[in-house]
Amino acid sequence: MFERPLDHVASWCRQFLAESGRWATALSDWFGEPGRAREARGLKLLKEWLSPEQLAQYEANGYFDVTGCDSGKRYRIRHGTGTNIYEMDDAGQTRAGWCFVPDDSLVAADVVLAQKIALETNERGALAVANHFVLK
Repeated sequence: MFERPLDHVASWCRQFLAESGRWATALSDWFGEPGRAREARGLKLLKEWLSPEQLAQYEANGYFDVTGCDSGKRYRIRHGTGTNIYEMDDAGQTRAGWCFVPDDSLVAADVVLAQKIALETNERGALAVANHFVLK
């Protein structure tokens, strides 16, 4: 007597869970796609702005070196959105770490491009607002 209603409830629950899973996947794809598209556009733009040497270095290692326009110092910028800039010495060793990011919410490739442009065109200004961090 009670088996039929319980069978109906169990069937309804299975159907509900299956539909919920499909909806969750669809929503995840729909909301996630703009972020992936933004990152892809940012990465494309970054690569267009890198010199051939920087591009080769970035694709091989996930970082590239830039020369500061004011001091001539070499900085290594790693892919990321913070604490990703390293001042290099003449022997290729890291001397100091720097962190500065744009005020807007940007994907990592856009942040890295902004950091590159800032160090190559206004090094003093960029470092004036940067946070220094200790390397271990």
